[in-house]
Amino acid sequence: MTDPSQTTATMRAVRFHEYGKAAEVLRLETVPVPSPGPGRIRVAVQACAVAPADWALCGGLFAGDLPRGIGIDVAGSVDAVGADVTGVQVGDLVLGSADWRGTSTAGASDYAVMNRWTPVPAGLDLVKAAALPMAVDTAYLHLTLLGLEAGKTILINGAGSTIGFAAVQIALVRGLKVIATAGDTYAQALRDLGAEVTAYGEGLAGRVRAIGLGPVDLVLDTAPVGGALPELIQVAGDPAHVLTCGGSVPEAAGLGARDSFHEVRPEGIDALPEFAGLAAEGRFGVPVAGTFPLEDWRSALEISQGGKARGKLILIPGTAVATD
Repeated sequence: MTDPSQTTATMRAVRFHEYGKAAEVLRLETVPVPSPGPGRIRVAVQACAVAPADWALCGGLFAGDLPRGIGIDVAGSVDAVGADVTGVQVGDLVLGSADWRGTSTAGASDYAVMNRWTPVPAGLDLVKAAALPMAVDTAYLHLTLLGLEAGKTILINGAGSTIGFAAVQIALVRGLKVIATAGDTYAQALRDLGAEVTAYGEGLAGRVRAIGLGPVDLVLDTAPVGGALPELIQVAGDPAHVLTCGGSVPEAAGLGARDSFHEVRPEGIDALPEFAGLAAEGRFGVPVAGTFPLEDWRSALEISQGGKARGKLILIPGTAVATD
């Protein structure tokens, strides 16, 4: 175990000191390299995914102590190990979540403290690894809340989103029959995975019936743009069989549908090791739209907020040297 005492080196980190629009409050700064506390590890970040959730944090979602960093999904090499941590050592490659609540920096930095991690399976590229955690966690949680029962038919609305794309694969692995709504970018890829695919938009219920898989038992809505819930409820036949974590959350309660913010979340769910393993075998993946040097984080922000990312956006930090 390495000594997790206060470090003297500095690093680069993207973070904010006040809440507001991400483009206005985020800055690339030089800050002290953080030390891992009990139950934490520190990694030299080799890839970090950024997503709309990061811009929402800048706006005050899950408000807490400031300054705060962005970049929740991380892959890197273990650089230091805190007290009470076992099963991992310096030099190991891991993927997982930066401790964005507990430190003043997160994954969009040269070094990051992690509070949850799993080994990177042999053969899994670190950029692809960094694309996994949030997409897998969110998709698996919502599918679990709906009921991952083999043989059922599920409609996944917004399957071209990273969460939706992951949800399609997870449902298929668990033996569900999947109908997916998606645009042209990922429609064929989803068909190749084994899903039936149809377009977004008006007339969805009729197009789903025409596919011929029979009644739809469950609906997961991951689409970033809302407004589809009435037709999704029509497809399901019961609003209680529809769960949204996308742009339709504000209207869900009024229509009787379920949403992320009003569900009791089960404990002890961790599908990341399983699906990281499948990713290493080439049997699972989350699309990566582009990679950017850490200092070019604004380009990733602009693409993300422009609504045309079409996959995960990954920051690639440089290498720094910490001194414990």
